[in-house]
Amino acid sequence: MTVSLPGPTAGAAQELPDAGLVDALAGFATDALRRGIPDEVATSVQGRLLDVLGLCVAALPLPTSAAALDFVRDQGGPARALAIGAGRTSASWAAFGNGVLAHSLDYDDTHLPSVLHPSASVVPAALAAAQAADADGDTLLTAIAVGIEVCIRIGMAGYDQNAGANLWFDHGQHATSICGALGSAAAAAVAGAPAGMPDAEVRDIVAHALAVAASTASGIIEANRTGGTVKRLHCGWAAHSGVVAADLARRGLTGPPTALEGRFGLFEAFLRDAADPAAVIAGLGTDWAVPGVFFKPYPANHFTHTVVDAGRELAAQGLRPGDVAAVEIGVPSAIVRTIGEPLEVKQRPETAYQAQFSGPYAFAVGLFGGSGLGAGLSDYTDALAQDPARRALMATVTVRGDATCDAIYPHQFPAIARVRTVDGRELTVQVLENRGGPGNPLTDAELRTKFTDNCTAGGLGAGAATAISDAVFQLPGAGLDALDAALTAVPDTAS
Repeated sequence: MTVSLPGPTAGAAQELPDAGLVDALAGFATDALRRGIPDEVATSVQGRLLDVLGLCVAALPLPTSAAALDFVRDQGGPARALAIGAGRTSASWAAFGNGVLAHSLDYDDTHLPSVLHPSASVVPAALAAAQAADADGDTLLTAIAVGIEVCIRIGMAGYDQNAGANLWFDHGQHATSICGALGSAAAAAVAGAPAGMPDAEVRDIVAHALAVAASTASGIIEANRTGGTVKRLHCGWAAHSGVVAADLARRGLTGPPTALEGRFGLFEAFLRDAADPAAVIAGLGTDWAVPGVFFKPYPANHFTHTVVDAGRELAAQGLRPGDVAAVEIGVPSAIVRTIGEPLEVKQRPETAYQAQFSGPYAFAVGLFGGSGLGAGLSDYTDALAQDPARRALMATVTVRGDATCDAIYPHQFPAIARVRTVDGRELTVQVLENRGGPGNPLTDAELRTKFTDNCTAGGLGAGAATAISDAVFQLPGAGLDALDAALTAVPDTAS
């Protein structure tokens, strides 16, 4: 699950296809459905499916999850897919419910340098569409792989390689939900394609699903800075939009062939003239980005992870919270506004959700000593966010842009902690590479530990968790019955 293949390269010198980018992506999706996907990609996808299902279970106790699932129950529709914790409902609303759960803990995987979270929308969309179509396990895995790849490639069109800048992020746009809507549309179109459907028809449906989804893509990230829980809805809405777009395309609704690169297309609307459309098709079908997507070891904004690790390393060296007089956390300048501003808010988070986006809190998690793989769900609670001892430490922590970190970002989210102790010592720790990526991967055992811990946090017993895990890894060559049965064991939260 940690094998790395080459990913798409931004700025590749490549002419755009005459038929348009959505047609090229649709051709890629159709070829994957007919020919299959590389073993390394399929293995990676199984890990991502397991990861997302664990996140869905872990998020069930959240008040926002209760609100979203209650909303799903009110929507009605044919009971063709499973919304975890809410029972069977329509495919589009099952995708919405599971997408909300998957992204709610900020524990879902991340692609770099596009800085988006592809699996939290694509997996729910593909799963719901596959259940509704009674697809088999191989089709589900292929649909997820295609959807993640499409999502990433559209995201890479917003990466400025020369400046090392993410244009979506710089514009305040949530690439995860914007690109996720299109990745989800591709995934849902592939998952819902009946066996024996002619290739030309599959290609046509995927293309129109992508073009339709381009009109539903949305998301802003102001909640990262100043609060609000709306970001938890983003992957749910992206998954829902993707399933709806694929369903409408199957029914004959059409979209423009230049929905991405056209004069009034998605790239012009969101990225203006700075988009890199060639990144969408560079190495398409041969260079897969999927296995290189970073799994998250900690349930917090990915920008904070190396800050946690810096605290952990200092703790291992013997530093204790009471020893600290002042801490400066150096990070890429582009992320200071997310995890370091407004500083008074980041130093005094009121809720666990605010703590997930706080650099000072991340350092406290690491120095106080976290659970799980180094920081777990139990380390992000309202009570700990307001804990006087942690707040005393956070009050000493500032976050600054750092030139060394700028040179590495956004291929990694590095951090450098510079500490002055009460007895006058100067300590420096550099963490320049994130855990969970190709260069510092989580092991299969660590991924299973994360899944099991998440199931426990959501109140699911060990036997039920094992049944889900076993069903995921038995998908190749099998149907979805075992997975459906295992997921049905998750209690309805309204019961």
